[in-house]
Amino acid sequence: MTELEKRAIGRTSVEVTCLGLGGGALGGLYEPVAPDDAARAVEQAYGCGVRYFDTAPLYGHGRSEERLGRGLAGVDRSSVVLSTKVGMVIDPLPASEPDAEQRYADPFLLDGHYDFSYDACLRSLEASMRRLRTDRIDIVYIHDPDEGDSLLPPQKRTGRDHLGEAMDGAYRALDELRSQGVVRAVGVGLNGTEMLIRFARAGDFDCFLLAGRYTLLEQNGLEDLLPMCVEREISVVVGGVFNSGILATGTSSGHPTYNYEPADAAAITRVSGIEQACAERGVPLAAAALQFPLGHPAVATVIPGARSGEEARANVEAVGTPIPPGLWETLRERALVSPRVPLHSGSRTSAKA
Repeated sequence: MTELEKRAIGRTSVEVTCLGLGGGALGGLYEPVAPDDAARAVEQAYGCGVRYFDTAPLYGHGRSEERLGRGLAGVDRSSVVLSTKVGMVIDPLPASEPDAEQRYADPFLLDGHYDFSYDACLRSLEASMRRLRTDRIDIVYIHDPDEGDSLLPPQKRTGRDHLGEAMDGAYRALDELRSQGVVRAVGVGLNGTEMLIRFARAGDFDCFLLAGRYTLLEQNGLEDLLPMCVEREISVVVGGVFNSGILATGTSSGHPTYNYEPADAAAITRVSGIEQACAERGVPLAAAALQFPLGHPAVATVIPGARSGEEARANVEAVGTPIPPGLWETLRERALVSPRVPLHSGSRTSAKA
């Protein structure tokens, strides 16, 4: 078995492996995942040393949580850290109706709506624990309090903003559960940095899940959010580390995707340059993409998804691939990443008998 480096979440006693498993793919994001494949992904991740598993009611409208709970049913609960999210309440749909969340290819017959109220948070957590087959959740994130608005180009954003409701409702519930020891850490999960800065100022958070914004391809938050997180001891969990695929497949896959859409010319050009630099150093692009965020002192872990046991093993191999410091220096010199990104080196794994 591989032993992955562990890092603390904020000032809590929670420690996560530097590589986790994100649950979006288990819920059938974009394409169906067979139950057996989902089970093997969880099994192989655990067998390869992953001890942090993240999910949400939104992911397949309950399917990801249910599959993760089934996959971890046979392991020692104290050996893993589980996180899920509140803010999206899911309810049964009549069997004749189509699923409302079109991104998930193989959903449960459930519908979802945003609700960041106190009572909705408690109901959501109770349902999540049933699906996950557990009596406790280690980390709970307030999920998309901008309703995913930060995913859109600036000119298309509507300004959706549930920060006040989330602080008055969901945060108050989670803060109480944290004080009671029912929840060990409280966070917020978003695809943008601006609202996370506001949350950092509004409450006492242990961690933020930032999806797609601190990667090899873009380093939003490097000047403001991440320094604030270091100062306030808020750990950052990086999701979307492959930026929807382009940093995993590269630019030669035919139809690379970036930020949940077909990659534009600017993204393809930048990734082509990153690929070239990686090739010169003999480093797989995916390995560089997985390890890059871990060089920042605010970042505790990265949580790529996996649709199969093979993908789960590949992620562990990638995070343990040695990367020479010269790669990061080259990327900075060629203006392919910000000149202010921290440099780092060394494997994130070690062999364990």
